Amino acid sequence: MIATQALMIIDVQNAIDDPKWGRRGQPGAEAAIAQLLAAWRERRLPVIHIRHDSTDPDSPYRPGTSGNEFKAEVAPQPGEPVVDKRTNNAFIGTDLMDVLDELQIGSLVVTGVLLENSVDATVRMAANLGFEVTIAEDAVASVNRTDHNGKTWAAEDVHALTLSILDGEYARISNSKAIIEALP
Repeated sequence: MIATQALMIIDVQNAIDDPKWGRRGQPGAEAAIAQLLAAWRERRLPVIHIRHDSTDPDSPYRPGTSGNEFKAEVAPQPGEPVVDKRTNNAFIGTDLMDVLDELQIGSLVVTGVLLENSVDATVRMAANLGFEVTIAEDAVASVNRTDHNGKTWAAEDVHALTLSILDGEYARISNSKAIIEALP
């Protein structure tokens, strides 16, 4: 059987716990990702890990730091592709398309951090490239954001608005339980 749907885990590295990011919402995101990952592995479906390798010397995502390491609950196993990226979009300057083509992927279930940054950029590109994209809303996380007028938006509001913007045109929004129940 040819696998056509992959689980994509974006930037779930120790760096996301750095205080630099401020208050984070969705405290259960890693647990939901771990549940999806277990379901994918149990069914031997393809999993793709995206690792952010920041070129900013002050970034907690910088290679060679503990922040660059994957969080233990979602760490790759041997044989699971790891795509290293240096921008917020997992398609730019990476071999992601080669990995997807090799695995014959047409559909992606996307998880990770930050929803309003790397997840958003990658989802938009995937949709524009013709992939069918589902975002597991409980398996992505956001942080508080301050806009150009100085207003701070709670992580929960950033999360809800970003999902609303992506819903329909770029992705289907679901939750990890429903996604797992729909697996073959």
